[in-house]
Amino acid sequence: MKWVVAGTFLLGMPILGLAQEPVPSQLSSNTARAAFELEIDAPEPVREVLQRHLELLRYRALSDLSDGELSRLLTAAELDTRELLGAMGYFSPDVRLARGGADGSALSRSVTLTVLPGAPTTVEQIDIAFAGAIGEDPAANALRHQIEASSPLRRGMRFTQAAWDAAKQQALRQLSAHRYPTALLSVKSQADIDAPSHSARLTIRLDSGPVYKLGGLQINGLQRHDAALVTRLARLSPGTDYNQLQLVQAQQRIADSGYFDSVYVSLDTSGDPAAAPVLVQVREARLQKLVLGVGASTDSGARLSAEHTHHKVPGIGWRAVSKLSLQRDLRALGTELTAPPDDDNWRWVTAAQTQSEQLGDFTVHSQRLRGGRSQVSERIDRTYFLQYDRADTASANASLPVTAQTLAANYTFTLRNFDSLPFPSSGWGLGLELGGGSTLGNSRDPFARVMGRWRSYRTFGASTSANAANAGIGGNGGQGRLVMRAELGAVLAKTGISLPSTQLFLTGGDTSVRGYGRHDIGVTLPTGQTTAGRYLASGSVEWQQPIRSNGLLTDWEGAVFMDAGAVADRPADLRAKVGVGAGVRWKSPIGPLQIDLAYGVAAKQLRLHMNVGFSF
Repeated sequence: MKWVVAGTFLLGMPILGLAQEPVPSQLSSNTARAAFELEIDAPEPVREVLQRHLELLRYRALSDLSDGELSRLLTAAELDTRELLGAMGYFSPDVRLARGGADGSALSRSVTLTVLPGAPTTVEQIDIAFAGAIGEDPAANALRHQIEASSPLRRGMRFTQAAWDAAKQQALRQLSAHRYPTALLSVKSQADIDAPSHSARLTIRLDSGPVYKLGGLQINGLQRHDAALVTRLARLSPGTDYNQLQLVQAQQRIADSGYFDSVYVSLDTSGDPAAAPVLVQVREARLQKLVLGVGASTDSGARLSAEHTHHKVPGIGWRAVSKLSLQRDLRALGTELTAPPDDDNWRWVTAAQTQSEQLGDFTVHSQRLRGGRSQVSERIDRTYFLQYDRADTASANASLPVTAQTLAANYTFTLRNFDSLPFPSSGWGLGLELGGGSTLGNSRDPFARVMGRWRSYRTFGASTSANAANAGIGGNGGQGRLVMRAELGAVLAKTGISLPSTQLFLTGGDTSVRGYGRHDIGVTLPTGQTTAGRYLASGSVEWQQPIRSNGLLTDWEGAVFMDAGAVADRPADLRAKVGVGAGVRWKSPIGPLQIDLAYGVAAKQLRLHMNVGFSF
């Protein structure tokens, strides 16, 4: 016997109960007596599905259920059970319903449902066929191969309704996301089930429709800003092939710019596919905004902040962001002016800041002026700027700090290659800072500053996606991952010259070497005080393991780690201070929340560390 089950038929079966009323697994002793008692004798996975979705259970609460009506419901229940088992991949089960209580009273009626599911159905063959423009487009060969190779349902896997639906929907999503936004799943897609041999032959048929190319932007909702700003932020070139990801990224860039409260970018497929208009609907942000903040961290204690934003300063049209921050070890006041982006997404930036900060055992008063250009994208950030620094610095004999000044040209580069942000599970990031200039004041001495950062995420363990598909379930495999981090820095200058402390290095704290306070690791002066040094080396190794509850993945992860860091005025004097500990991670709505308890080996004490967010 062969069953031919069309894809549309399986989609219409009430197997998942998404639109059904809640089904109580058992009635409370305080509610009305059950019309009948049902016992399900089946393997645990099958019994759980039947208890959740079996239509018969909805009628247990009917106090006036007649004996004849119960008989009719039991006949329907056998068919319902077979449909539910078919959705799980069992197409030749042994289903038996045995009824007791012949006197017809509600209290004496009982029903036993016995299920022997038999062997599960496995996929013998899966064929993905294409129609439409993709069939005649040589440039689409790579896309066709990608769709075929990435199917979550393959030969030898167990057939389930959930896996079959997922395979069809994934193929359609992949096709409609690249060049063919009007692609459709053909009604000829079907699952040919051979129940006696427990095998399935699957056919997915996709109609691509025409190739779409981007036309011009049609922007709605602008009041104060001009269309050129949106065009430069979107960076969508007319004439390029449609790519859903590019539209999503354009939408994200416009939203992240801060000029707009809401953004929606879509493709108008009603017109000419060779130049389909890109519809951009925006709602502008208020011209000015004031944000007051209250927070706390284990590094800096309580924090108060006030931030004012003016999106279009009169006369120049630049955005100004001014911020006041009051923390236990830091008091800062600064403002930054940023020009709108040009056609290549470069912006002019100027900034001024004054602050008083506890660096090591010294309170450092500093001022900074900066001017340059920056370019920010999804993966790469670049900035070049000229910077003036004036700050206190501790002398080698631990006398009162002296004031030092520098003027330097700088370049920074950041490359992000993470799989997803702000919750990466694999990939890496690399950051580089280069600077060079001269001290100011009585003597003019050259110096150079270089700093590098690296972070890597590597997941271990075989992917369980295939196992999930075989079991008829979806979701993350929940593999553990190794997170490694390294940071190196050096200031190259003649011995004895005075440099601002803000140009030197300190480490320790929530995001560097845990087990120590913020900026506790530095150069130790003869008096025992700690100050900033010219060389920095730090690193971390951390194991993160997703936490399960009742067999399901949660938004929590456990972690164990070891950090090490050192600061010195000479490379030969670098001596690592080590911190070890454990903690948890939570995927909060505002980013990763990190809670750690670390032991500083050199400090000989435990410290609690908390940090929110991911940045690189």
